[in-house]
Amino acid sequence: MSRIVYVNGAFEPEEEAKVSVFDRGFLFGDAVYEVTAVLGGRLVDFDAHLARLDRSLGEIEIPRPMPDEGLREVHETLIAENQVDEGIVYLQISRGSAERDFAYPPSPLPTVVAFTQTRPLVNTPQAETGVDIITIPDIRWKRRDIKSTSMLAQAMGKQEAKARGAYEAWMVENGAVTEGTSSSAFIVDKDGVLRTQPLGPQILPGVTRRAILRLAEEDGVSLEERPFSVAEAYEAREAFMTAASAFVLPIVTIDGRAIGTGEPGPIARAFRAHYIAEARAASA
Repeated sequence: MSRIVYVNGAFEPEEEAKVSVFDRGFLFGDAVYEVTAVLGGRLVDFDAHLARLDRSLGEIEIPRPMPDEGLREVHETLIAENQVDEGIVYLQISRGSAERDFAYPPSPLPTVVAFTQTRPLVNTPQAETGVDIITIPDIRWKRRDIKSTSMLAQAMGKQEAKARGAYEAWMVENGAVTEGTSSSAFIVDKDGVLRTQPLGPQILPGVTRRAILRLAEEDGVSLEERPFSVAEAYEAREAFMTAASAFVLPIVTIDGRAIGTGEPGPIARAFRAHYIAEARAASA
């Protein structure tokens, strides 16, 4: 059965879906997106994704194409039509179609596209074994807090990680780790303090990142939103990454160096279990 996707008000088979060659998302990357996890056929942390979407749209002045209720209905219809029990829903909103010109067109009509991907999120080998990552220079633009589709630098970084046999790449700027190509970066430093980059234009405000900060407070884990260097990451007791499509994944090596014991650490495991339990309870 063909996958059903959403394009500008219509649910249709993927092979029939079309977007104009003049769409500014295609021509300029003039678009924003969100990826929401699906667990048990239900959306995970959807309100937080909607709030971040609103912020991204506002930052680049794309008008809101529909209210929250409409976006939720699009997501839930796609989940039902494609019988997704576990996976993700991808949503993209561009400024729309216009004659090619760098300046924003007046009165744009946004293009809205959404589709599902079925994939395992809970029982994954990476969660059991942990993952290997590398570090690379951060060559991105300076407004990384906007969840833009302009992601060539991240794609290049992910490809480099793949070529070097790693799962993910952490990007480094001015000696400090900013974030992963598609994830937020955490370490438990040698003093047992959980650390991650503070929010700002240098990183994306991750939805799963936000949940982990809340869980850390609830679980009494010492936390500092403070930059850390690659050298500090090498010496950390634990390292892990968070993302909507991966939840929490332990990191066992960075640039070929074992982190801690070289096995998934107890804090990362606890956060993953706690987050999944909350997501399951919310979707029940």
